[in-house]
Amino acid sequence: MPTHEVTNQPPPLAGYDASDDPALLDALRREGAGWAEPGIRQLGRLAGDEKAQENGRLANEHPPALRTHDRYGHRVDEVEFHPSWHELMAVAIHHGLHATPWRERRPGAHVARAAGLYVWGQAEAGHLCPVSMTYSIVPALRHSRELAAQFEPLLSATHYDFGLRPPLSKNGLLAGMSMTEKQGGSDLRANTTTATPAGDGSYRITGHKWFTSAPMGDLFMVLAQAPAGLSCFLLPRIAPDGTRNPMRLMRLKDKLGNRSNASAEVEYEDAAAWLVGEEGRGVRVILEMVNSTRLDCVLAAATGMRLGVTHAAHHAAHRKAFGANLIEAPLMANVLADLAVESEAATTVALRLAGATDRAARGDEAEAAFRRLALAVTKYWVCKQAPAHAAEALECLGGNGYVEESGMPRLYREAPLGSVWEGSGNVAALDALRALTRQPEAAEAFFAELELAAGADRRLDEAIARLRKEAAHPAESAARRLAEAMAVTLQAALLVRHGHPAVADAFAATRLAGDRGHAYGTLPPGIGTEPIIARAAPAH
Repeated sequence: MPTHEVTNQPPPLAGYDASDDPALLDALRREGAGWAEPGIRQLGRLAGDEKAQENGRLANEHPPALRTHDRYGHRVDEVEFHPSWHELMAVAIHHGLHATPWRERRPGAHVARAAGLYVWGQAEAGHLCPVSMTYSIVPALRHSRELAAQFEPLLSATHYDFGLRPPLSKNGLLAGMSMTEKQGGSDLRANTTTATPAGDGSYRITGHKWFTSAPMGDLFMVLAQAPAGLSCFLLPRIAPDGTRNPMRLMRLKDKLGNRSNASAEVEYEDAAAWLVGEEGRGVRVILEMVNSTRLDCVLAAATGMRLGVTHAAHHAAHRKAFGANLIEAPLMANVLADLAVESEAATTVALRLAGATDRAARGDEAEAAFRRLALAVTKYWVCKQAPAHAAEALECLGGNGYVEESGMPRLYREAPLGSVWEGSGNVAALDALRALTRQPEAAEAFFAELELAAGADRRLDEAIARLRKEAAHPAESAARRLAEAMAVTLQAALLVRHGHPAVADAFAATRLAGDRGHAYGTLPPGIGTEPIIARAAPAH
């Protein structure tokens, strides 16, 4: 019927290369992983393909279901997923987005993995939780040479082998984390789950965990109270003799976002596990895992920002209003440019942290010290920015953006996760404060990084001077303010050194010099928006 003719609607954003991102590719080369660009390009084309986008939609519209018992009443504790989830997982594992960098000797492996996670995450976010857990468990597991020798090759294998079987009989393994409890949350010292020596070198774990990430995994890092105090343990779902370990999935969390991924409450009743590291040193050990997942929190926030501004720019380039394309309207151009500036700043700092991770893993102590403080402040700030960024990107699509079919509501619901996962805002800010006051080498390395950009921009020089004064006498009540200032100044320093001049100038003018309102789209007069927007929309 003539009334049903569709006009002035943008074409689907499909069939494009999600890695066509100048900030990402420049950082990939700069951080020592230019060799990985062909693989990142391949992932980018896969992520921008209609098939991957459809898998992402289906995995979220058909979330995982818990099956506690079979038809005969036997306890099975299985999580069932839509086939689309398995297709997404297979791509991620095949491309080594999990633990493969830990076995890769080539410099830049962790950077390549971070870039791949950033690109493939634009297809769907939730399935990357078990991928991240599997990446993050390796440095913690290395506190036990015997366990690392047994399981690390399978954790880093590029085979997606889903299903309940003894770990050493599988072609590839996935990992999870079972850390927090309902009475304590981030206060891990309040944990009551117990670990009792069994006399054969193993322990028996009993207790309830409030949040267990990726409960369909093969192995879990579990925190429990041993005789000498809070300790870390490796717990398999299937015991070496093939029997089910008594790890009971009580329910799946009904979450705001991240709907495709299962998060569970778990009860352990005399479950077999093996000590990782020393008794009483569990927090130190599991923080090795947490710090790796914090990097992935930053990457996820940067990924969401890039996806949001890409959708917004695509819509504005094709939608007409008042006789012209939206992208040509000065006010919309201001909004898009502002979103793009935030996105590029997040991408640039995320890849810099991936580079620090890579070099620290290869023994660079200065990079390890820089990462210690820079990751804490960046995790705090970039993850805080993600929800407002997603809301503004959604609004660029108008009413279309508020409809599920656009994909923007899913992006919006996902955006707050990074601020909650692996320590909320206060936890991250306090962690930064501890690093600043108790690890002088971390503060020294952080400010040395900022000084590399000294003299290039007056606004940046003034911000660094202010920051030095604030950091000299930090107070707990001001931890958030300090973390924000440190993160923003670091982003500015990286953009001044490495970013597009228009992006760096806009960031310094608004985020450092304060020439900006309280909403996106309030860039000051004189900012050249056109070259900034051009970097936000990949070509089909």
